[in-house]
Amino acid sequence: MSVQNNSQPLRICLLSYRSNPHCGGQGVYIRNLSRAIRDLGHHIDVVAGPPGPVLDPDIPHFPLIGLDLYNPQALFRTPSLTELADPVNLIEWLGVSTMGFPEPFTFGIRAFKFLQNKSKYYDIVHDNQCLSYGIRAISRRIPTIATIHHPITVDRDIAVKSVRSPIKKIKHLRWYSFIGMQKRVSRDFSHIITVSECAKNDISRDFDIPAHRFRVVPNGIDTDVFYPLPDIEREPDRIMVTNSADMPLKGLYYLLQAVAEIAQNRSIRLTVIGTPKENGGIEKLIRQLGIGNLITFTGRVSDEQFRRQYAESAIAVVPSVYEGFGLPVGEAMACAVPVICTTGGALPEVAGDAAMLVPPADAPALARAITDLMDNRDYAAKLGQMGYHRIHRDFTWRRAAEKTIEAYREVIRDYR
Repeated sequence: MSVQNNSQPLRICLLSYRSNPHCGGQGVYIRNLSRAIRDLGHHIDVVAGPPGPVLDPDIPHFPLIGLDLYNPQALFRTPSLTELADPVNLIEWLGVSTMGFPEPFTFGIRAFKFLQNKSKYYDIVHDNQCLSYGIRAISRRIPTIATIHHPITVDRDIAVKSVRSPIKKIKHLRWYSFIGMQKRVSRDFSHIITVSECAKNDISRDFDIPAHRFRVVPNGIDTDVFYPLPDIEREPDRIMVTNSADMPLKGLYYLLQAVAEIAQNRSIRLTVIGTPKENGGIEKLIRQLGIGNLITFTGRVSDEQFRRQYAESAIAVVPSVYEGFGLPVGEAMACAVPVICTTGGALPEVAGDAAMLVPPADAPALARAITDLMDNRDYAAKLGQMGYHRIHRDFTWRRAAEKTIEAYREVIRDYR
């Protein structure tokens, strides 16, 4: 490790064990943060497990090949004997076979092997929420910082409470059994990046980490992708949501109940960006509520189609029970769409006074807010403009990169 000053470019290794660019926010985080850091003049390599991130061509990418047993094209496939001859692959397969989620653990081992002879090549390693024992071993050789987007304990607790069957509760607890490792490893880091004050406070409490170790670096919004299309007229009875997941944390169940309530008295249509799990809870609830004719699932969409969906919608709704940040709120605001979101987690920090806020897990409150905003188009248009200006003022990836670099330099200076 060389001695750094505050103007010298850094050599950065950004680790991400799972960076699906089409599901969740971590792929978005990796792509945009790496781009912004590169634009500041630093060298950054991305080392990632499957599914890999979508990166700009000038960002070097080093894939760490695993079994990828959650690939929907070959879900829970049986590995070959040759694959299982690798001890790390064997651990991964046994973990999945016993209803666990071993990817953070096994990715950490692979990352350690990748970096074990590169301690002089990188100034810092940045771990994107893997928090495994392999990452801890890396931190003893190279200055290392981690991003924790939100406390995964919240996901676990909500998932366990969402089911009644003791067997299903045990399955959820088994799936989230990696949390113990992540708690232990994260306590060893001198500096941790997180994306909101709410996330900082909740992680500090649930992981028992002193608050002074955190650096809050809000995510940016890619305004080259998300921007208004003023020539397209909004459809007054159409609302949209960008989350199709069956995860209780995302709150789509409550939005569907709100749509069913509103549909009793007025016209409403809901566009869902994504695809529901086949025969999952979302599909079952839609059939139970009898609102299948009101719901459109788009499947995966291009950036151009995504912008058009925002432009055609009267309202974007983010019904999450909890978010460590809330990229969908920021993306909708960047498109000047009026937003309704819950007060779950950090969503109020992103929304500010530029959205209608309702309590989480409250379908009647969602229904009232949607109806009120549909009935007041002038106020809706005002909210859309307020959101647009808020994003361009406060949530840029360049600013996120600058604050991340500041945190890197702190870690490097304090490294012993």
